[in-house]
Amino acid sequence: MTTAFYWDERCFWHAGGNYSFTLPIGGLVQPLAAGGLPENPETKRRLKNLMDVTGLIRELDVRTAEPVTRETLERVHPAHYLDEFKRLSDAGGGELGRRTPFAQGGYEITALSAGLAVAAVDAVARGEVRNAYALSRPPGHHCLPDFPNGFCLLANIAIAIEAAKAAGLVKRVAVLDWDVHHGNGTEAIFYDRDDVLTISLHQEGNYPLDTGGLDDRGSGAGEGYNINLPLHAGSGHTAYLHALDRVAIPAIRDFAPDMIIVACGYDASMVDPLARMQATAETFAEMTKRMMTLAAEVCEDRLVLVHEGGYSEVYVPFCGHATIAALAGSSIAAPDPLAESFRIRQPSPPFDDFLRKSIDRMAEHLGM
Repeated sequence: MTTAFYWDERCFWHAGGNYSFTLPIGGLVQPLAAGGLPENPETKRRLKNLMDVTGLIRELDVRTAEPVTRETLERVHPAHYLDEFKRLSDAGGGELGRRTPFAQGGYEITALSAGLAVAAVDAVARGEVRNAYALSRPPGHHCLPDFPNGFCLLANIAIAIEAAKAAGLVKRVAVLDWDVHHGNGTEAIFYDRDDVLTISLHQEGNYPLDTGGLDDRGSGAGEGYNINLPLHAGSGHTAYLHALDRVAIPAIRDFAPDMIIVACGYDASMVDPLARMQATAETFAEMTKRMMTLAAEVCEDRLVLVHEGGYSEVYVPFCGHATIAALAGSSIAAPDPLAESFRIRQPSPPFDDFLRKSIDRMAEHLGM
């Protein structure tokens, strides 16, 4: 069975709307820039281009998808929010929440981004492919049901989960978010439910500033089904793998989901402008391999990665290539041009030991 890769050029045309100085935007006029936003199309486009150049793309089942329907969206987002989003999008663009500007046609592009995630989850759940990667843009893990923020306008992963559940394809889903920023939107949507386990590994005190605490464990029926690991700034390869091995993997194994979905951001990399972590392309590949092993153990290989953040135009493509090659079991590599520099700059053994012990203390606090 193959690895499916979902993408669509139209998602790269999402633009910053009222932050942008390029005119005009919309219709058949492709934005010249992201309007000054760190979330821009080139990190994703260069990833796709790199896979074209190395030939990795030829080992994948390349697909696109349709935009999600209004009915599908309303399983997560209220009608008044969708109505206002569509109205502003048709009127030339605007901003609904915090750091979420969009240009004309933003509603349709965002519905397509969510559609890629929905289709990826659906195909894996039906057994059409072994696993899948959705190159969704704009991202989704910060979006609340009625309030977008952090570049996220629709909750892509939550929409995909609800669509799969409505189709009777899954009952229990585990979401692991290794984007460097707390996955507050996904957490909020499932916070009082016990059918979706949400786990977020993120840099402590980054974005958002008021969410992601260790003691935020869920409420009501969902108590204990939300796990946050706020990692110290400077955490690198060893710390991330230890966080998976010590907390995320045991928690998912105990939960025994029908599917694992990874909110796959690359902004924990050493050169990302919006974080202070020290992960490398190798880190993301190794984390992917661990999740593949776990998926084989607990849910018959059903694993989907949905693209989230990552803001280094130079380095995100290499992180993504390493991740997707691992997901596909491919021997095609794009050698990391910064690997030697990053190896030298990884945390010192004493700091790594401190980071591991910090993760152990958090695990003990969580009762693990």
